[in-house]
Amino acid sequence: MFEFALDPMTWGLLCLVALIAGFIDAVAGGGGMLTVPALLTAGLPPHMTLGTNKLAASFGSITASVTYYKKNLFNPKFWAGSILATAIGALLGTLLVDHLSIEFLNKLLPVIIIAVACYSLFGKFSTETSHHLPTKTLQLKIKQWLQGLSLGFFDGLAGPGTGTFWTASNSLLYKMSLLLNCGLARSMNFVSNFISLITFVALGHVNFLLGMTMGLFLMVGAWIGAHSAIKFGNKLIKPLFNSVVIVLAGKLIYEAYFI
Repeated sequence: MFEFALDPMTWGLLCLVALIAGFIDAVAGGGGMLTVPALLTAGLPPHMTLGTNKLAASFGSITASVTYYKKNLFNPKFWAGSILATAIGALLGTLLVDHLSIEFLNKLLPVIIIAVACYSLFGKFSTETSHHLPTKTLQLKIKQWLQGLSLGFFDGLAGPGTGTFWTASNSLLYKMSLLLNCGLARSMNFVSNFISLITFVALGHVNFLLGMTMGLFLMVGAWIGAHSAIKFGNKLIKPLFNSVVIVLAGKLIYEAYFI
């Protein structure tokens, strides 16, 4: 059984990171690109980091998801195919990650984190302002299933940056406003977080006390972030967000490959 203890200063810093990550995740997605590097640098092994992060992230993602739902910016019935596909993908991805070695994950996660951060920094989002859902067609259903399976699988396998991938791919696949885009992205992020969390719990890769503590701070940050996104958008947060992530990921890459 893995024993892990934190000093009060590190614990406080992780909670601060969680607060900021919850805010960022609700606005632009990708809060895991802050919390995962923070947990790794605090000393958690990769499998425990991913499982504990899922617990914390579920607090934030459900808060943001409910907020968008209450503002009529997410329609569960319309996106039912996406929900089911995402759940299946997340389950498969999480089951696979349990079979990957700690050494492999130590080298894989920093690369994923910095790649997604760069993608988010230079990515373009839709300028559509109309709050109308796409037209229901067979093509739409196929898009929902392919997107849900692939991003759900990625979230279960690695996690960091999934929200950013949802936001970016929504912009490419569906003609709808950024707020509807964010509502879908945050809600699907909760689906994959929750399914992956259940699987990680069954596999014994969750630090419950740390995950729940960070989760409460993520929840507060997500509530503030979702309301801020609805009111102001995400233009101010992206440069700061990506700068912090690239620095953290660079540190992890140095530690994984050069020490």
